[in-house]
Amino acid sequence: MTVSLTSSTTSTGFMLSDFISFQSTEQFHGAVRAQLAQDIEVLFAYAKLPSPLVDACRYVMTGQGKLVRPLMVASAFASINKYSDDSNDDVDTLSGDLDALIENDSDYDMSRRAALAVELLHTYSLVHDDLPCMDDDALRRGQPTAHIVFDEATALLAGDVLQTLAFEVLTAEMPTFAPFDADIASQLLAIFAPRARRMVSGQMLDLNAEASANIAQNDLEAIHRDKTGALIEASMLMGGVCAGATAPQRMALQECAQHIGLAFQVQDDVLDVTMTTDTLGKPAGSDEKLDKSTYVKLMGVDDATSYAQSLFNDGRAAIRRELGSDKKSIGTDNDALLALIEWLWSRKK
Repeated sequence: MTVSLTSSTTSTGFMLSDFISFQSTEQFHGAVRAQLAQDIEVLFAYAKLPSPLVDACRYVMTGQGKLVRPLMVASAFASINKYSDDSNDDVDTLSGDLDALIENDSDYDMSRRAALAVELLHTYSLVHDDLPCMDDDALRRGQPTAHIVFDEATALLAGDVLQTLAFEVLTAEMPTFAPFDADIASQLLAIFAPRARRMVSGQMLDLNAEASANIAQNDLEAIHRDKTGALIEASMLMGGVCAGATAPQRMALQECAQHIGLAFQVQDDVLDVTMTTDTLGKPAGSDEKLDKSTYVKLMGVDDATSYAQSLFNDGRAAIRRELGSDKKSIGTDNDALLALIEWLWSRKK
């Protein structure tokens, strides 16, 4: 489905054109972050969680996170829509009031649900990862971790409920959201659930590897294709599904996500030893403290950085092959997905 980019305002007061269209990285990311912030508040009003559980959930969901995964949902949604517009100039697209789109067509709202779902699941994993039984970290996203601010039991339950809400939001009857699309919701769940399971399996493999000396690169990559890559894969695919991506487009998104997911982890390992705690917003050098198996330990900083760059390049290539300039599409600098990859490559935290 394609949508015309007028400036109508959604029922949340948000400019829909800002979310669907891409003018610049700053504009697009700001629009996505603003929409997500509104949707988080809508969700917590809907869920009616008791205190201090709701306070802990709001605390961890409204910190200064990068929001990489919801940005991936939004970028894939915008890029596939852009491709459809460019490839179907002779097709009569929706040219009317986008308020009617919100009321009668749930594609955009399904992408909002998907963006919210992946951030809920990711945040749950961080809350649990920081617990004393796991990495025992006191700082996350530039602020004290949940079990420090509240207590361990509340933090544990906050992670639990964020995980369940991640699935509930895909079909919940929430204010400001159009009724869910059953076909899209079933596709999203089929993508999301197995990759949520893979994320947890990857965390277990990562913990197991802490006791292993001289882990091979293939084994390390197998860990991170699940622990980090699975949710990144889900994010891009879910955004594409909401935009009506074709099978070849989904394959391109999945291939891109697999490269970017691994690149993201390699880059994290490099940043852990090259950046300060203030810049990272979490304890620098924590991988070494926990004796984790990392790409820096395996390759050294320079080779790990080069490897991350090659993976980012492979991610770009996967998108350009299917949605490139030869197909009147997004092999240009004004595409949301390609801009997101550039933004990720240049990140310092």
